[in-house]
Amino acid sequence: MLGIVDRYLLSEATKVFSAIVAILVLIVASMLFLRTLEEVNVGALSVHLVLNFLALQVVRDMPNLLPPAFFLALLVTLSRFSRDSELIAMSACGIGPRRLLHALLLLAVPVALLTAWLSLVLQPWAAAGIHQIRMQQKEQAAQIAGLQPGRFYLEQRGELALYIGAIDRQQSLGDVFILDRRGDVARLVVSKGGQHRLEEETGDHIVTLSSGHRFDGDPGSAAFMIGDFEEYRIRIRASGAAQGVISKRSTTPSSTLLASSELPDRAELEHRLAAPLAILILTVVAIPLVALSPRQRSSGRLFLAFLAYFSFFNLQRLAENWLATGVTPAWLTSFWYQILILGVVYLVLLPESLWLKRLIERFSGAQAASLRGQPG
Repeated sequence: MLGIVDRYLLSEATKVFSAIVAILVLIVASMLFLRTLEEVNVGALSVHLVLNFLALQVVRDMPNLLPPAFFLALLVTLSRFSRDSELIAMSACGIGPRRLLHALLLLAVPVALLTAWLSLVLQPWAAAGIHQIRMQQKEQAAQIAGLQPGRFYLEQRGELALYIGAIDRQQSLGDVFILDRRGDVARLVVSKGGQHRLEEETGDHIVTLSSGHRFDGDPGSAAFMIGDFEEYRIRIRASGAAQGVISKRSTTPSSTLLASSELPDRAELEHRLAAPLAILILTVVAIPLVALSPRQRSSGRLFLAFLAYFSFFNLQRLAENWLATGVTPAWLTSFWYQILILGVVYLVLLPESLWLKRLIERFSGAQAASLRGQPG
């Protein structure tokens, strides 16, 4: 059964946390919406996919919003208690930092579990949906901008000539003419229709023709071969440097990452686990960062709070990159920065610790008593 103080603390922290999450989601959604409109404006995204694309982006970014929102909510709640001298009243009633931590963990654990579900399950699902939409739009953009109807295209240093008379949104081609000189024998292909797609891994154009005619032979030579075909496929290499394989680790299910022994996969899995773990660690960090009394200087603690916040999330990327590249050993994991920030905060605040002052007073009193007991 929760006490009155515990319920009061949980109620206030929940209200502040809900308000901060709502504000952050609104800000992030607004920024993402503007970026999405820019993509629509340049033709990189269809209008009917805007809401779906925006929702997937918000779901993908939610696990990254909850830890800083929860940390800020705890600081705001405890600072308000300190400003109203409620922390002093609680301390006078025997409610110290340990009792506050116990009450706040009752809120932190459910939030951490929710964050873990969002990060391990929904985040890769949303990333896969975003990736699929982008690939579909990339195919359509390549179809419209890269292969336009009524134009001749010269590829492979002029060894491949392509003409497409018509092309529609369903990637259907019409009146196709291809002159291929890449082999020993020139090849002329004509067709009334076909299909076009963009290969995801390489960026190459794959043109598949149907029900056409093929002519093999060099111009001016009597050696000609003429034939009909039901299906003919040709690959047009992507212009420029060869494109690398798109990384799909962000779209990989967490169960697959758990079964993998590769360091990059492990770094991605620990990246997803870092968010729920951060909520628990930041809960422990937040309590000593708030001054007990409004008369105490709080500027130093406020600066330490901002320093801990920025160091926490900046070191996260560094730790995960070091683990993925093998700079740090696998047994160290990528969570070492969380323990480091926790230790540094408590070490900096150790001289102001009430527990340390009482320990010093007891030690000084015991030493004085032993000196008085010695014969003169």
